[in-house]
Amino acid sequence: METPPRTRALRHVAERSAAGAPVDPGLRVTLNFHPDRQAGGRPILAAMAAAGQYRSQFVTGTSNGGLTAYPGGDRWRWEQLIFGGAYDRAPAELRPGYGALNFRRQQVGAAPRFGSAHFRLTAEPLARSTFCYPDSSTEPTDLGVAEGVAALVALAAADRRDALDDYVEAQVHGPVRFAEHVEALVLDPCYRGTEVAADAAALGCPVEWHGGYRLSVAELRRHPDFRGPEFVELGERLAVDGWLDPAVLGAASRSGGHDEQALKRVWHYLARFGAPTGAPAPH
Repeated sequence: METPPRTRALRHVAERSAAGAPVDPGLRVTLNFHPDRQAGGRPILAAMAAAGQYRSQFVTGTSNGGLTAYPGGDRWRWEQLIFGGAYDRAPAELRPGYGALNFRRQQVGAAPRFGSAHFRLTAEPLARSTFCYPDSSTEPTDLGVAEGVAALVALAAADRRDALDDYVEAQVHGPVRFAEHVEALVLDPCYRGTEVAADAAALGCPVEWHGGYRLSVAELRRHPDFRGPEFVELGERLAVDGWLDPAVLGAASRSGGHDEQALKRVWHYLARFGAPTGAPAPH
């Protein structure tokens, strides 16, 4: 019987991992995303509820990072390199989902650059996750599995990267079913009483709320060099009563009137400088 792709991928990474202590069993992998975007022409949470499980970019064709999950694309090539070709001939639905190890125990999840919401997974997926630092888009050589991930955590903790970039990426191999493998979906309070909250309730996992992202135009203007003055100007135009929050950017995205890459840069401003207490702070 052929060895399953995820088994081969985990074995490949384990053989190349740096030595280190096992993962703290109290830590969790989180999957950050924007909960008010569209997937396949419908609200993303409604699409997730219909699927019953979290699906990778190879299946959905959507991402809060780069859209390169296709044969020969950058994401495909990264996975071929990191996992030793284990998924080269595998169906898209078998490929891993991407998140990060929340070793800083942040209320907004481990990698908020990818969205204001996150799924906090149970302890079980830790054992079938692989890890790298920095992000896999950089083709890192520092890889790990749960048994030795402390070495990667030490690297990230000692690094001086921007606060949105210093996460330990996690690749979760095997299914992430909302009713089985998710402790909670954690949302921004700007979605209370909205369609997002209603769709979240249909997922079959608990829903929690973090402290909330909110950024004033005055604070936004103080950081023109972070992503560029053109994105400060866009944020000023989008702000409602002088403030930005995730729902404001979600509405801008759904309007279809703005470049998604530009909106992503405005989100970076909100995530970096408008985070709640316990979220990434500027280094």
